[in-house]
Amino acid sequence: MPDTMSNEDLDVMINAQLDEAQEKYEKALEKLKRDLDGVYFRICRDGKWQNICFSDLTPEERDKVTEGRSAEWLRSLAYHLADRLVEIADFAGVSGNGQAD
Repeated sequence: MPDTMSNEDLDVMINAQLDEAQEKYEKALEKLKRDLDGVYFRICRDGKWQNICFSDLTPEERDKVTEGRSAEWLRSLAYHLADRLVEIADFAGVSGNGQAD
């Protein structure tokens, strides 16, 4: 790196580093599979079809699998996810305020 850089050059460099870090973060999230909610979809990742849990989908994948679904289907999904949240919180012994029960 040169001894002196303009503010514009620094902004460009920082933004490039932030973009790279964001991409790495998103790729890491894509590979993380917790299998928490039990609602699976067939998703093609890296050219390979996989069964991916709804909560493990990327935002773009969630958009795709919920696109065009009926209000009843979306409500059913929301209720199921809420039930799973309660089960996980009960198992972990936590409440919404972050305190252990």
